[in-house]
Amino acid sequence: MRLGYHSITWGGVMGDAVGVTSVKDLVYRVPGSMHRALRDIAEAGYEGVEMFDGNVLDFANRPDELRSLLDETGLALVSVYTGANFVYREILPDELYRVGRAADLAARFGAEQLVVGGGARRAAGTPDSDYDRLAEALDAVTDIAEEHGLSACYHPHLTTIVESPDEVSTILSRSRIGFCPDTAHLVAGGGDPAGLIRRYPDRVRHVHLKDLHAATTTFLPLGHGEIDFDDVLAAVREVGYDSWLIVELDSYAGDPAEAARISRAFLEKVLS
Repeated sequence: MRLGYHSITWGGVMGDAVGVTSVKDLVYRVPGSMHRALRDIAEAGYEGVEMFDGNVLDFANRPDELRSLLDETGLALVSVYTGANFVYREILPDELYRVGRAADLAARFGAEQLVVGGGARRAAGTPDSDYDRLAEALDAVTDIAEEHGLSACYHPHLTTIVESPDEVSTILSRSRIGFCPDTAHLVAGGGDPAGLIRRYPDRVRHVHLKDLHAATTTFLPLGHGEIDFDDVLAAVREVGYDSWLIVELDSYAGDPAEAARISRAFLEKVLS
């Protein structure tokens, strides 16, 4: 297994305001410098990076700049993360257009994985049919990824209709998309990440690692929270997963490079 880091820590995540009135143009984006992020990630000892679709899109018209940055740092662009509501039929074609654009960019820069989150919770509640709609959309995402030579995986996420273990089971039983367990989101949703990895051994395509203080739902560098990473990594090995482990931390009060180093040192100790 190889270690990578998500660029989200260098500014957090935001969505483009244009998406309020133009669904096809909505992206996730970290407002911080990707040049600084990738250099810090490489200096902390990681081999790969995951980026949001909007940050990769920023390089669409200057691809040599991103390729040069990857070459300079020695990092592989492992994965690109995007997301959508996925349950509203009227806007789904425009959302899948965005997924297709993200997949094209991911493939252009050599990524392996297309990671998606989503599944909107309606103000009036979640009918069971929304899981069918989400599953159909995720199968379409899987097709799009495969057309671009990528693997697609679904990331359960707080505030979506896939938070709890039962909701994870519901969507994985209805869609053929791969599974991207995120340790902190799964624990915050009431689940056991190691147990869910063992429950779906053939579905794990990608892994996000972050720690959690459960009482406050605060995401933390690895080793600074309550998650049992010995068990998580044991489960990862047991199911035969041998690809990337991506550390993801939404924000950090200090220098984001320090957070990357903390998690890297923790993983060195645990993996040894």
